[in-house]
Amino acid sequence: MISAMAKPPLSMKPTGWFQIAWSDEIKIGDVHRMTYFGTEMVAWRAESGQLTVMDAYCEHLGAHLGHGGHVEGDVIQCPFHGWQWNHEGRNVCIPYEDRPNRGRRIRTYPNVERNEAIYIWHDVERRDPFFEAPDVFSSFNDGSSRDDYYPQQRLYREALEMHPQYVLENGVDFAHFKFVHQTPIVPVFTRHDFDDAVSYVDFTITFEGDDQQNIDDIDSRVEAINGGLGIAVTKSFGMIDNRTISAVTPVDDSTSDIRFMVYIGRQPTQNPERAEMKAREFGQEVIRQFAQDIDIWRYQRYSDPPALAGSEQEGFTAIRNWAKQFYPDGIGGSAAEVYAAQKGRTE
Repeated sequence: MISAMAKPPLSMKPTGWFQIAWSDEIKIGDVHRMTYFGTEMVAWRAESGQLTVMDAYCEHLGAHLGHGGHVEGDVIQCPFHGWQWNHEGRNVCIPYEDRPNRGRRIRTYPNVERNEAIYIWHDVERRDPFFEAPDVFSSFNDGSSRDDYYPQQRLYREALEMHPQYVLENGVDFAHFKFVHQTPIVPVFTRHDFDDAVSYVDFTITFEGDDQQNIDDIDSRVEAINGGLGIAVTKSFGMIDNRTISAVTPVDDSTSDIRFMVYIGRQPTQNPERAEMKAREFGQEVIRQFAQDIDIWRYQRYSDPPALAGSEQEGFTAIRNWAKQFYPDGIGGSAAEVYAAQKGRTE
C-alpha cells in the first residue's frame, strides 16, 4: 500500500467557486492580472460595470491582455494589434479587417460578486456551475443584511503551501481550540450534513469541564455553510454576533492564496464611535485566531489515512468523503483509493 509519505498530493484543481479578488480591487476600466489553477488570467470591469474573468492571452498572437490591454466601453482591447474581445471571450473587432474572427474564443469563467468578494467557477471539465456560492447573510435565511453589521475586516495571505481542504476540515476539528488558540472551548456538534455539494456543520460552544456549561449560560452557537472546497461562511451568536468568510484558492500545484473576512454585528448604543472601535477590536481578534490556524495549515502534510481518535471519526470521515466529489478523479489524492485504482488496472 502507498504510505502517507509516498502518496500523491491532493489535486490542486478542484471544482467549485473560488475567490480571486475583492470587488473594490477592480474598478470600472481596470484590468487585473492574476494566476490561479496554474493559469494566467485577467479580470476586467466594463464601463457598464460588468465583470469578466478570462484567460490572459489574446487568441491572435498570444499577447498578454494584462500587460497593456485596456477596456474600451464593454470590451477589452489587446495592446498588440487592437483586437477587441467581449465578456463572452469572443472577438468582436479587428480594427484593420471588415469582420471579426468568429472561430476563436478566449476562455471565460462564470463569476459572481457577493459579500464584497469576486468568485469564479472553476472546473477542468468546463461544466456549468451546479451549486451556488454561499452568501454570509442570505444563506442563513434569518433576515439579516449587510446593513446590520460594521464594515468588513480582512486578512490576505499569498502563495502559501496549503490545500483548500485543510481549511474545510478545520470545521469538524473540535480538539484544536485548546492547543492552537489556548481557549477552553469544547464544541458540541449538533449537525453534520454532507448530503449535497453545499454542506452544513453546526455546533454549540461550551467550556471545557465536566458540566459542559454553556458560556455565560447563553445559547452560544456557530452555524457553518461550506460551498465546495473554496468557500466557508459562518454565523456565530450568543456572545458577540459575528459572521466570517474563509476563501482558499489554488495558485498552482503546490500553493494557494487565502482570504478571510469578518463582519461584527451592530448593537444599539449611545456611543456609536466606541461601539465601532470595540467591534473592530473583536474582529481583529477573530482574524488573529484564524491566522493561528494558517500557521498550522501552511506546514501541514496531508495524512491519509489519518490516525484519528474515536471521537474524531464521524466528522473527519464525513467531510473527507464529501470532498471527493469536487476532484476530477473523484478521489482527490486519497492514498488508499489511488492504490486500489492502480492495483485494479494491473490485475
